[in-house]
Amino acid sequence: MRRAAYVLVGALMARALAGCTETKEVFVPFPLYEDPAAAAAGFLGYSDEDAKLPVCGNCHVGQYAEWKQTHHAGAWETLQESGSAQAFCEGCHTVGPNGNATDGSVGFAATGESRYHDVQCEACHGPGLEHVTNPDATQPYASIVVGTGVANSCGECHSGAHHPFVDQWEQSRHANTSNSASTREGCTTCHEARGALAAWGVKADYIEKNSTDVIPIVCAVCHDPHDATNEHQLRFPIDVPDIEVNLCMKCHQRRSEPDHTSTRGPHSPQGPLLVGEGVGWRPPNFQAPTAQIVGSHGTSRNPELCAGCHVQAIEVTDPATGGHVFSSKGHLFKAIPCLDAQGIPTTDDDCAETERDFSACSSGTCHGTPDVARNLVAISRQRLLDLAEEVLDLVAQAPASELVTNDDLITTAEGARFNAQLAEEFRGSAIHNPFLVEALLTASIRQLQTDYGLVPSADITLENILGMQ
Repeated sequence: MRRAAYVLVGALMARALAGCTETKEVFVPFPLYEDPAAAAAGFLGYSDEDAKLPVCGNCHVGQYAEWKQTHHAGAWETLQESGSAQAFCEGCHTVGPNGNATDGSVGFAATGESRYHDVQCEACHGPGLEHVTNPDATQPYASIVVGTGVANSCGECHSGAHHPFVDQWEQSRHANTSNSASTREGCTTCHEARGALAAWGVKADYIEKNSTDVIPIVCAVCHDPHDATNEHQLRFPIDVPDIEVNLCMKCHQRRSEPDHTSTRGPHSPQGPLLVGEGVGWRPPNFQAPTAQIVGSHGTSRNPELCAGCHVQAIEVTDPATGGHVFSSKGHLFKAIPCLDAQGIPTTDDDCAETERDFSACSSGTCHGTPDVARNLVAISRQRLLDLAEEVLDLVAQAPASELVTNDDLITTAEGARFNAQLAEEFRGSAIHNPFLVEALLTASIRQLQTDYGLVPSADITLENILGMQ
């Protein structure tokens, strides 16, 4: 049976339609939809399959227009054209129990009808029949909580050996931000999902919006379920070297310069370091090695910037047979991850350099081979750590009056100490721009000599410092 979907219309439109002057609200019919089979459990699917128009899209026009440009809107065709379509794949390419609060045989799984092809609105929001027949009674919000064992989430499809986005995310630091910073004022905008979404001006409703539970940085923080403006449905671009616009840098840019009110060092200066701006303490007359910085990791040879190294997809195969083992999606967000015995990236941070995957460093037009990149890391790390140690030794000899907080002043000693801290944790900071960090360290040593008359160790003479530039 064909039915009309009804939508609540505001007072102004109601008056225009009815030709009356009093304020009231009415329901007016929108395009028809076919009554779903009882087995579909209230899922409506498409009202016009050829136009890829879900019943929901008749009213939610803006969301529909955006969704239609996403890969979700072509999920069924993608499967059929893959050359490896099988029945067990269909649950993630249609409207059914995956991705929402229902389970069992519902939607396409129950009926096999083409009206349920593709990952439509109801795949995440749940069955829409009750909402369509009485919009005020229910609001089928989607959930943003995810996990490999969590129903009603992205993980019901975006997991498994072939597409382990959530599997890897679950092991990442993005998924493990449930600490004091998740609730501390000023920190939630980067350590908690709702805080980040609110800070970015996202006003959409979702099930957990008013919950008091801490939610880590889940898929929906970085990815917009409806909008394909940016590649991979990201909320912001990843190929723009602007710390206020780049998705990763919107958070990875905190305390990149010294703070006169605190002795705390850098917090997350990766973005500014990568682009070579707004980072570190710049001694008087400091000359940044512009040519080298441009040729570093923030270069056009690495167009995806942070993601170019930290979100690398690799196929893990059995060396004996060449058969598929695992499709790593880079959602551990580690640029040089440790590998297990099968060659699958892990969360381990204590493995030997020879057990790390440097393939991200040798892709495209970057370092020639993983071994070349591995050797450069070892050389750069030692060079920067030696310089940082020298800076800290000299700072320790500076007058105590030069290391006072809350005096509205960044002294040479305080600035030099900050620069040394940029290099202390190589994987967290300096690797993003080793040329700039080296220049900051050598300039700091020179300024410590000039201002305090301090003498570097025998291995770090002024001539050697100048030779490093």
